[in-house]
Amino acid sequence: MGRITAFYVMPHPPIILPEIGKGEEQKISDTRHACEQIALQVASIKPTTIVIISPHGHMFSNAVTLAYSQNIEGDFGNFGEPNLGQRYNINCTLTKNILQSATQNNIACAVFNQQTASTYSLNYRLDHGAMVPLYFINKQYKNYKLVHITYGMLPKLELYKFGEIIQQEVVNSSENVVFIASGDLSHKLADSGPYKYSNKGAIFDRTITNHLQTGDVQAIFNMSDSLITEAAECGMRSFYIMLGAMNGNSIKGNLLSYQNTFAVGYAVLSFDLQANGSNAYLQLVSQHKQTQNNRISNESIYVKLARDSLKHYLNHGTKISIPNYVSSKMLNSQQGVFVSLKKQGVLRGCIGTFLPTTDNIATEIINNAIQAGLHDPRFKEVNLAELPELTISVDILSKPHTATINELNPLKYGVIVSCGHKRALLLPNLEEVDTVEKQLNIVLQKAGIKKHDDYSIKKFEVIRHK
Repeated sequence: MGRITAFYVMPHPPIILPEIGKGEEQKISDTRHACEQIALQVASIKPTTIVIISPHGHMFSNAVTLAYSQNIEGDFGNFGEPNLGQRYNINCTLTKNILQSATQNNIACAVFNQQTASTYSLNYRLDHGAMVPLYFINKQYKNYKLVHITYGMLPKLELYKFGEIIQQEVVNSSENVVFIASGDLSHKLADSGPYKYSNKGAIFDRTITNHLQTGDVQAIFNMSDSLITEAAECGMRSFYIMLGAMNGNSIKGNLLSYQNTFAVGYAVLSFDLQANGSNAYLQLVSQHKQTQNNRISNESIYVKLARDSLKHYLNHGTKISIPNYVSSKMLNSQQGVFVSLKKQGVLRGCIGTFLPTTDNIATEIINNAIQAGLHDPRFKEVNLAELPELTISVDILSKPHTATINELNPLKYGVIVSCGHKRALLLPNLEEVDTVEKQLNIVLQKAGIKKHDDYSIKKFEVIRHK
């Protein structure tokens, strides 16, 4: 019988390596010392296999990716050190068993090897999300095989279930495993960082580190999607999988260090587990369904109509007749309508009309809900099973009016730009679109219009229904 002997959360800033930092690594010496402490612990455990979850391998939006070949290697050439490399043997047996079990449990997985890489014109290489944590381990211990996993953009409950599958397949093996969840926290802790500052960044970092220390799995899964998105993190999905691999235990996290010197949150944690026989997955599923039901039951009639329209079309392939609950305003007014779909805070589809194309708002919503779900070219079609996961909003647009740049306000007004046959629209009050300059840059890019072209601007207001 195998077991996962230890779990760790580790960040992955390449600058922490002295070969790359060239002295700058001293500014995050607490983080480095914590990683060195973990390396000593791993050396004392002497694992036969390390399972590492990385955000920065080749990622598929709809699948978890597992490296599957005899070996894998990589270097830090992208960070100026091509001679600083790593090479590992993959634990193919454990990887194969995880893949098979995940597939049997309807969790989408992708095999990544030289052949897959060639198909997608990619390189089959290790990423820094894995190599930075393993750099420290290798200073103390090297006699292990690797299971390398890149999380996908799957629902968090599926990622948790995937972690459970890892746990079970380790138990079914004879492996002594160390589990590393690689991930940085917020990248918005100061304007000097990779993204513009947001006060949500520090809130996110405090919240997730507190919950990891207390082992409050439900609280982690209850964290606001908008907070997570605004924080610009890359660790949460690693944590979801790790928590799944901890299922059946009470959890206590030990925060070995936290630093944000470079405007990115770096947390290092170890964990103490105590078997308690509980099944957090079942509790999470129940809680998730209740949250979904509450959200859907409180939707406005505008959103209810959009959801019902998409659901009816997915079930029957025909448009829904206008339901009796529709208001007189929705029947008697003509306005442009946009329907937006989000999944865990991430856009899943958005299509609309800035001027009315039908007899009334209700029909406009019915049509655009179907278009957003099935015909947004940026996304695959929504399926019936994921419909309850979607958060839907319906924007009712005012008539657009000609405007100058000085009259724009991205929080209040949407914008339409036109130049010849080129045209694009951007809705107001969107996450991370908080300046006129940013709003114009995005909408001009959408339209394929250059900044110095002679383009016209129109602005409009919306009433957003949720």
